[in-house]
Amino acid sequence: MGVNGKRGQVTLFIIIGIIIVVMGVLIFLFYPQIKSSISSNAQTPEAFIQNCLEEEISNNIKIISLQGGSLEPKGYYLYENYKISYLCYTNEDLKKCVVQKAPLKMYIEDEIKNSINKNVEQCFSSLKESYEKSGYDVTVKKGDYNVELLPKRVVTNLNYSVTLTKQDTIKYENFNVIVNNNVYELMTIANSIVEWERNYGDSETTLYMALYKDLKVEKKKQSEGTTIYIITDRNNENKFQFAVRSIALPVGY
Repeated sequence: MGVNGKRGQVTLFIIIGIIIVVMGVLIFLFYPQIKSSISSNAQTPEAFIQNCLEEEISNNIKIISLQGGSLEPKGYYLYENYKISYLCYTNEDLKKCVVQKAPLKMYIEDEIKNSINKNVEQCFSSLKESYEKSGYDVTVKKGDYNVELLPKRVVTNLNYSVTLTKQDTIKYENFNVIVNNNVYELMTIANSIVEWERNYGDSETTLYMALYKDLKVEKKKQSEGTTIYIITDRNNENKFQFAVRSIALPVGY
């Protein structure tokens, strides 16, 4: 390699070195700002709302499931400190019961929805406040929302929109909060048992356990004619329990 070649190589190394130094200086100057910007809004609006509502929805589903599909039961039987709603009931002896909550799926969806009214407002207010602290102009447009029971999950669909403006403007619409819970499956079994009670005044729980190996279905007869049904998923211990009074025998019979 000639002298000129060596000089060219040295020049190239010098240029590369200068570039590395300049990049290092830029990173040193701007990285704290970049890091601060990312950390202050590490969550997207969708993730923020999911995290804000998920636990509350999950807790309310558990309470509603243990109380026969109702958050605040009215017609109920007190069993082991739980107010368990009657899903099929008659106050007459030797009479078949009348279904109390139909369709049950829609009833439970409404109960979950009503249980989070305040939480939805609070979560979107917290979202607005959080992004405003990070320098964003935030517009929240309220909308309706609904809860849907689906196989192995409960989905809350929020027809809200959030617009974030800093240098650019980004709009987020239609938020979905997903909770993993198989209340849909347990409710479906409950519906089937209610139909047996409505038509025949009793049900055969062993049939369900023969068909669904992961389920435990208990039938607890009470002295005044009420029956408490407890449906338990053996895998996750999720429960749905409810009360029925159908073809009850007279006292002393």
